[in-house]
Amino acid sequence: MTDASPPPSEAEAEAEATRAEASRVALARAARRSGVTIGLGPPTAGERLLYGFVRAAMVGWARLWLRLEYHGLEHIPTDRPFILAPVHRSNIDFLLASGCVRRRQRFLAKDTLWTPGFGRLWSALGAIPVARGTADREALRACEAVIAAGEPLVMFPEGTRQTGPVVQTLFDGPAFVQSRTGAAIVPVGVGGSEKAMPKGARAIRPTKVVVVVGEPLEASTAGGAKARRAALRTQTATLYDRLQALFDEAQRRAGTPNRR
Repeated sequence: MTDASPPPSEAEAEAEATRAEASRVALARAARRSGVTIGLGPPTAGERLLYGFVRAAMVGWARLWLRLEYHGLEHIPTDRPFILAPVHRSNIDFLLASGCVRRRQRFLAKDTLWTPGFGRLWSALGAIPVARGTADREALRACEAVIAAGEPLVMFPEGTRQTGPVVQTLFDGPAFVQSRTGAAIVPVGVGGSEKAMPKGARAIRPTKVVVVVGEPLEASTAGGAKARRAALRTQTATLYDRLQALFDEAQRRAGTPNRR
């Protein structure tokens, strides 16, 4: 007995085509607005230099202003691409994620940031424009291309910024990309970032911030469509538990313990 998924209906196929087209339009719109070509391949020498300079400057500043600490960096794979999956409580979480590894990392960002004068900068720093509320699958294909090019990828499993001590319901995005690429998922807890720069804040307070990196979650070897879907849900549930534990530890180390 075979385990085969039913073919999509005509309406479902049409809806998927519409979502994919919307994402392609968004990518083209971002490129036109910024005057640059959005690439998904390895960085150029100039992009590596720019990324390295900006990363070093920002992480160095954070170590002084936020007394930033990293724990568990030995868990970061050094010989292969991976998916970094941090909790998300503040706009500075992108900066904090960049400090986990010297290599350029790629991450998804809203396409409205690609304005003239800034588009080339965001692209060089590893950002990939995505139109919010459209073609999620197209964004996931871009993530697959990043992994195929050998670059680390940052995906926030909670989606947008959240608040409070409890990790919110996770999207299956990291587990899905892992199932397609075999890349390890590296869970990351971030403590103190919400206190340093909560939603609505325009300045970063000098609050201690701690990043705790957990052991990688390797890809499942499940075969068959039904088994793969079950494995994807199981992996997301495992990631949730790991993230909550790492979040609690990071908050404790930062002096802002979670109270649930």
